[in-house]
Amino acid sequence: MKKLGIMFLILGILAACGNNESDDNDSASGTESKELKLAHNLSEDHPIHQALTTFVDSVEEKTDGNITFEVFPNGVLGSESEVLEQVQNGSVDMTKVSAGALESFSNEYAVFSLPYIFTSDTHYRSVMESDIVQEIYQSTEDKGFVGVSYFDSGARSFYTVDTPIETPEDLEGLNIRVMDSQTAIDMVDLLGGTPTPLGYNEIYTSLQQGVIDGAESNPTALTTGQHGEVAKNFSYTEHTNIPDILVVSTELWSSLSDEEKEIFKEAANETREEHTELWNQAIEEAVTEAEEMGVEFNEVNKEPFIELVQPLHEEYKEDDRLAEIINAINELDE
Repeated sequence: MKKLGIMFLILGILAACGNNESDDNDSASGTESKELKLAHNLSEDHPIHQALTTFVDSVEEKTDGNITFEVFPNGVLGSESEVLEQVQNGSVDMTKVSAGALESFSNEYAVFSLPYIFTSDTHYRSVMESDIVQEIYQSTEDKGFVGVSYFDSGARSFYTVDTPIETPEDLEGLNIRVMDSQTAIDMVDLLGGTPTPLGYNEIYTSLQQGVIDGAESNPTALTTGQHGEVAKNFSYTEHTNIPDILVVSTELWSSLSDEEKEIFKEAANETREEHTELWNQAIEEAVTEAEEMGVEFNEVNKEPFIELVQPLHEEYKEDDRLAEIINAINELDE
């Protein structure tokens, strides 16, 4: 019996050594599996959710299943700001956030909210894929997250219950909903309107009850948010083109190997191309649907709007870093 006990003890030690050696090999080869959480507040039929699904599938495939995701859409883990807080503390690994909402974490993101900073869609995309934006992505590293890529969120324009906005004078006396962004607040103020920061989910009832006279977003707000049931005029001021940013927790990003980081970036770039096609299609469908709801779409001479917001550009240039970014953006204009 004593010999049998000794033999089992030896076998147990050998097995433990084998497991430790296997764990060491997994760690050394970087194949330790990771199960990640990706959350956002959009519906499952939204182009960004569809694009994020492609991103997830691509990363899982490129890592041979060593990195997997659990995706939480529809705001089930909270609002955009609440999920971002979870990314900061490491309980959620990735999310998408409007660049406008990131101003409070890094003032470098404020340049994306500057009205008419982009002169065309081509200019916008050349900027968003430039080195200067890669630097902006890293500016929040000490805040608990970094950017990986962007999604087009469309040009933002004014839409109102009654009065079409054809000139800046048409905004006088109107309460216009804006995001909780100082840049957006200053912009509407300069254009003559009264900026009213509200959560997105408050817009419909606020339009309905007369708390606000209008808002500013892209045409999908008329349909997915049903704002077109109340707001019957959409004016193509196209004053901003604020991207959505795909962010990852600093904790996770630091834990990834260089190869895994490249896989994330590659998958994000592929995903962005798919999203652009889906987004353009969604805009066309939204305009058609909104017209059926009785919404009128108005073309606008943008020059008077551009002229009135120039003081905001000059104010931003008083900050040396923002001036550097703005100059770099201007140089990329075709």
